[in-house]
Amino acid sequence: VQLVESGGGLVQPGGSLRLSCTASGFPFSTYYMSWGRQVPGNDQREWVAGINGASRTDYAASVAGRFTISKDNAKNTMYLEMSRLTVEDTATYYCKTGSGLSGNWGQGTQVTVSS
Repeated sequence: VQLVESGGGLVQPGGSLRLSCTASGFPFSTYYMSWGRQVPGNDQREWVAGINGASRTDYAASVAGRFTISKDNAKNTMYLEMSRLTVEDTATYYCKTGSGLSGNWGQGTQVTVSS
């Protein structure tokens, strides 16, 4: 399993950002895939959003209505569109297999929301 995230960066509060995750080594189109995040200085990881093989989506309450998860099976790529970002969204964002906090995690991409 290989998961490579990209698209992180610095954005102002209220701004938007799109993260990408390119996957390989497993049947991506049939897997439940998720995004998770970890706040700097906090050893707790948080599940953010997930999408199943039929593209049904789930969201944590903290991001519902602001974040959109999607995937392109032809490209083995998953996306996280983030809008109305707040400083509380500052974290390292990870692509992962499976739901919750279980599964394989990528290396992460840093998102910093700051003015």
